[in-house]
Amino acid sequence: MVAFGLMALVQATSLQAFRIPSDSMSPTLQQGDRVLVNKWSYRLHDVHRGDIVVFDKPDDPSLTEAHLIKRVIGLPNETVTIDGGHVIIDGRILNEPYLPEGTDTAAVGSHPCDPAKPCHIPADRVWVMGDNRTYSHDSRYFGPIPQSLIVGRAFVRLWPPSRLGSL
Repeated sequence: MVAFGLMALVQATSLQAFRIPSDSMSPTLQQGDRVLVNKWSYRLHDVHRGDIVVFDKPDDPSLTEAHLIKRVIGLPNETVTIDGGHVIIDGRILNEPYLPEGTDTAAVGSHPCDPAKPCHIPADRVWVMGDNRTYSHDSRYFGPIPQSLIVGRAFVRLWPPSRLGSL
């Protein structure tokens, strides 16, 4: 009973495992993978570009999952534009070595922040995108997310054992 209580306390405050529900982060994470999320990361430091984060579902009626997992692309007070299949941050093409060669980032969505036009990210928000850009419902659809929705940073893949490793 004590072990169960201790495990529940750790999960509520520090670490939590999440199952990847879709292929939106492929090839980095595949549907069915399980990751461990550090809930303390952003209490100790700011969000970094390139971090893989789990966050509560933003206000978007088309989303059915309670949590999503995406990569942080744009940071507070930056301007994001998607043009020519590339993400542009403050006028510079973003180097994205985690994407498969030939990945085309399309500007899609109908929220107030149209990614085909310069979109300023407010001070309390970040722009997130899946690595599998064709199949990712991300900030291109629902805009920058409030940092308050971030549960934590995914830092290790736990399952399957053949793909165990840091992220």
